[in-house]
Amino acid sequence: MDHFNHRLTDARNIGPVIAKKLNEIGIHSLTALAILTPVKAYIRLANQSKKTPPVSHYLYALQGALMNVYWIKLPKRLKKELIDKLEKERGRELKRNLKGN
Repeated sequence: MDHFNHRLTDARNIGPVIAKKLNEIGIHSLTALAILTPVKAYIRLANQSKKTPPVSHYLYALQGALMNVYWIKLPKRLKKELIDKLEKERGRELKRNLKGN
């Protein structure tokens, strides 16, 4: 967990572009990312972007950064869990948006 003390750009999978986008949504540390969760951070990034960011370059990268593992090395089971959580969270977000209209 010592890697949590480093700058975002020092984390695996997070270069200057992703770090800048994370800063724009209020995430300035791995600790903040862990608290929000990679799934919710991905949704915020997608909502902020004109194009939906690729899952592998963002969702998997964010999870890998927390685990200090390159995103491509994440187990398939974990990738599936992340996608399932993403779909579930997007469903919740859609329901909240529909209730607000």
